[in-house]
Amino acid sequence: MRELHSEIVVEAPIDRVWQILVRFGEYPEWNPFVRSVEGQAEQGAKIKVSIAPPGRRAMAFSPTLLAVEAPRHLRWLGRVGFPGVFDGEHSFTLEPLGPRRTRVVQHERFKGILVPFMGNGMYADTQKGFDELLAALKRRAEARPGQEKV
Repeated sequence: MRELHSEIVVEAPIDRVWQILVRFGEYPEWNPFVRSVEGQAEQGAKIKVSIAPPGRRAMAFSPTLLAVEAPRHLRWLGRVGFPGVFDGEHSFTLEPLGPRRTRVVQHERFKGILVPFMGNGMYADTQKGFDELLAALKRRAEARPGQEKV
């Protein structure tokens, strides 16, 4: 098993941050790591995700949404091949720190027989992508109305 974790404090209300995360169609406008998500933010739904880790080629997969608990928790499970080969459980957890402040925690747990063979570079690039995603989420959530595309 391998785990990645990143977090950031956003100077915006939890509901605003949540709406940015679940408006999948807007990801190409702001998200440098998760380039697109197709599907609905509904528990049990299958979505199509395209990611572009820094320094690596883009890849697509079709995870299942395990939890959509507004405005606190979004979690999916993606797999490469069959269960137990290379599984990634990804989550976003939002925690209000006040009426206009939110902590966002992003976590990924990789499991499966291929995990030890993926190489540290892949995990380092994915971690960098997570950090870039949270920085972009912060910029978008903190932007004034009409300036979200900065």
